[in-house]
Amino acid sequence: MKKTYLYILLMLVVTGMGSCKKWLDLKPQDGIVGDEFWNTKEQVEAAVTGLYTSLQGNTELFFIWGEARADMVVPGFRASQDELDIVNLNMLPDNYFVNWRTIYQTINYCNTIIQLAPGVLQKDNTFDQAQLDRAIGQARAIRGLMYFYLVRSFGEVPLTTKATVSDKDVVNLAKSSNEEVLNKIAEDLKTATVTLPETYGSVAQDKGRVTRFGANAMLADVYLWMDKYNEAAAECDKIIDASKYSLVSRSSYFNDVFYTGNSRESIFELQFDEQRLNPFFDMHTPNKKRWGAATHLVEMVYGLDLVSSIPKFDERGINTSFRGSDFMIWKYMGADNLGDNFRNADQSFAHWIFYRYADVLLMKAEAINELNKPLEASRIVKNIRERANAVDMKVMDSLSKGAMASYILEERQRELAFEGKRWYDVLRNAKRNNYEKRQLLLDMASISLSADRRQAAFAKLADNNSHYFPIYFYELQTNKLLEQNSFYK
Repeated sequence: MKKTYLYILLMLVVTGMGSCKKWLDLKPQDGIVGDEFWNTKEQVEAAVTGLYTSLQGNTELFFIWGEARADMVVPGFRASQDELDIVNLNMLPDNYFVNWRTIYQTINYCNTIIQLAPGVLQKDNTFDQAQLDRAIGQARAIRGLMYFYLVRSFGEVPLTTKATVSDKDVVNLAKSSNEEVLNKIAEDLKTATVTLPETYGSVAQDKGRVTRFGANAMLADVYLWMDKYNEAAAECDKIIDASKYSLVSRSSYFNDVFYTGNSRESIFELQFDEQRLNPFFDMHTPNKKRWGAATHLVEMVYGLDLVSSIPKFDERGINTSFRGSDFMIWKYMGADNLGDNFRNADQSFAHWIFYRYADVLLMKAEAINELNKPLEASRIVKNIRERANAVDMKVMDSLSKGAMASYILEERQRELAFEGKRWYDVLRNAKRNNYEKRQLLLDMASISLSADRRQAAFAKLADNNSHYFPIYFYELQTNKLLEQNSFYK
């Protein structure tokens, strides 16, 4: 970290300007960083735009961190050894994908806006408090989201809210406790839910930037992780009661939610387009495949209807989440819901969805079920299943909290396949009540690993510290205050 990070921020904004949607097209003033940069509202807005450009660069990590250790994906023939090691729960501190550098860069951009944007109020009389609150609210929400990825992936991480704007600001930090980081995330998001607007005035902005409802969704997710179920349900209700979002109909589900994007179901999704492509093509396309869908999804997850005279077909499965012919991950590669046409390299602009309405409904179902309301939770799940035309693979026991917890987890697997949720969902359920359901992790390993690797994986999963990544070796070399996760020492 021997760089002036505000120069990086300015370079990120300037180089990213030509590759964003028109609602992101801003014209930052020419000039250098420091006092000569933080002078106008346009410069503040340009810095906020840089946050979203920075997020775009982290999409690959969001996918791999949330899916590679779980049971929905399989590595393809172009997967690297580092990717294979994550799948096999055999990570080492030199694994490329445990390098958190780009996540902390995004956090530093957030810290910079929070620290320096208030000074623009005295320099630009066209910049008002509402505009400042909107800028800082987005920075707080994104900072909270980035720390949430870190704490779920690494357990304990360094926590800083101070901007690194010059070399003299570079300091070594020890890890903060899991509880301290989570409390700071919740504090950031609670503040953001007050200061962020409900709308920015257009569909693209309301989906592509963090609104108040986006912060509510993030906070609900954090509260579930913290086992604060009343609070999680309350945040979900704020979104539901706003009547701003609804489930997309079955007939247009693939096209509206995944192909076109920014549907009425979307709450916050990272925008890509022809000028700013996502990394999915090189990750999922058949001739470069690093990742594909697991073959067991057809029968074990989405199910086959062998009973009905007119068989049910879960809209979320074949040719929506994955293509039936070759198990390509279709959400990001498909151009139709027939499995016939997929995006070319220059059409790889499927959005990365952080939160959508179906996710919020399932989070609420999980929260109220943990509050001993399984019947009420079952009604929410049934609503989502009816939209999907889901196959009835087993009877839903709506009077049993334990049975409904399992059912909700399975429904999240079907609904949110390949959206970077699966590993975190299973770990959240497994660790609840002092790892009362550790077996969920073992079951997942049984499905995803070959027989010769399972016993070693089971032994690793018995250690709670193995559920989190090792700290990247370079961070340990350059920051002597950091201690390696004990499992990897």
